[in-house]
Amino acid sequence: MPEPGERGAIYIDADACPVKAEAERVAVRHGMRMFVVSNGGIRPSAHPLVESVFVPDGPDVADMWIADRAGAGDVVVTGDIPLAAKCVAAGALVVKHNGEMLTGANIGNALATRDLMQDLRSADPFRQGGGRPFSKADRSRFLETLDRAVRAAKAR
Repeated sequence: MPEPGERGAIYIDADACPVKAEAERVAVRHGMRMFVVSNGGIRPSAHPLVESVFVPDGPDVADMWIADRAGAGDVVVTGDIPLAAKCVAAGALVVKHNGEMLTGANIGNALATRDLMQDLRSADPFRQGGGRPFSKADRSRFLETLDRAVRAAKAR
């Protein structure tokens, strides 16, 4: 069984991830090892291909664990743009929860948008978060995109 850091795995940034079950279905269907990384509070899967990794509390500890291991031939599922940028730079394929792929072609724009929004929120303390809610269409798009990314990763 592959260890973390060996090529051909799916890494899930699991804190606040709404698509863990969908990712597990894709991993099992493709016979691909999956690491669900969090600081705890997540029920471990009983499937032997899925390993729960519990990291210590602290800012970005789960992100660092994933970034240290993900590379070419791997798929990372995250909504964290700085983590996505590190993984893209390492050669991993990155899928956001809503099914959007983050690549070398669009990660710079995603980082700039994230930084702009962070600046706007800090300038206006009354501005509340706000994107749209996670939908069935997002879930469906995620499944399709993840399946495509896994096939591409396996072909590398």
